[in-house]
Amino acid sequence: MAQRYGGKYSPEGGSTKPDLNDALSVPPHRRPGARHPHEGRPFWIVAAALPFLLAAFGNGPVTLARALGAFALIAGAAWTIREGLRAEFAYAARAASRRPAFPRKIAGSAVYGLGLALGAQAPELGLFGAAAIGLVGAVISLVAFGLDPLEDKGMEGIDRFQQDRVARVVKEGEAYLAQMRSAIAPSGERALVSRVDAFATTARDLFRAVEEDPGDLAQARRYMTVYLEGARDATIKFADLWRTTRDQKARTDYEALLADLEANFTARTKKMLEDGREGLEIEIEVLRDRLAREGVAPRAARE
Repeated sequence: MAQRYGGKYSPEGGSTKPDLNDALSVPPHRRPGARHPHEGRPFWIVAAALPFLLAAFGNGPVTLARALGAFALIAGAAWTIREGLRAEFAYAARAASRRPAFPRKIAGSAVYGLGLALGAQAPELGLFGAAAIGLVGAVISLVAFGLDPLEDKGMEGIDRFQQDRVARVVKEGEAYLAQMRSAIAPSGERALVSRVDAFATTARDLFRAVEEDPGDLAQARRYMTVYLEGARDATIKFADLWRTTRDQKARTDYEALLADLEANFTARTKKMLEDGREGLEIEIEVLRDRLAREGVAPRAARE
């Protein structure tokens, strides 16, 4: 489907909202559709294993079974490593996060080594040689992709039950954002898709703020569920209407709705951050008063 190009310098550029998803202002992990930069590399592991398939046929059932088994193990290892990279990216994107429940990259590297060992069919290698090849392959995979996060990050003093509640609400909010984008994408209007993406970025800023301070969930939950559900429903209805009528007034109203929601989400995020800053300032003042009562003055004051 042909689609009109929209941007800052296009004829209709002045009528659209500024792109709040600009690469210079939005951290990479908060951009819509952000992925681990190395997520595509496991594909080349599968491509490198294709010779096992080519050598599988015409040399007897044992060779067939070994070659197909080796390829299946390596393909499964590549998929597992890719999932591990995704889990690592989600872990790194948050200030407070639990370690992945299952070390996918480590497990994938081990399975990759097994696949190489199974596929080593030269008679002179023997069992020891095949095992050595598998071990070297597993080590190379670990060096190339690294280890999984093995420790929780920023979880000190955080209630696990409250953190689980936040994770469930964030998952629900992310589902609403994904449904919004899926609904608007078939319209073929880049400006509308970018507008939804910009709103999603603002919503994710709120998600991150709540993840970093789960105590804010009570005041932010309405935004992350009720408001996002309403935005999802409005997006679906607008997309259906726009596809059949191209009603410009409906488009203007929809973009105004997104602007209002974005302003409210930004204000709520700012308020939570300011509350956290005020709490820090109170803690600092209390500590200073305690030091003063104990006769401990700051170094600058003594000098």
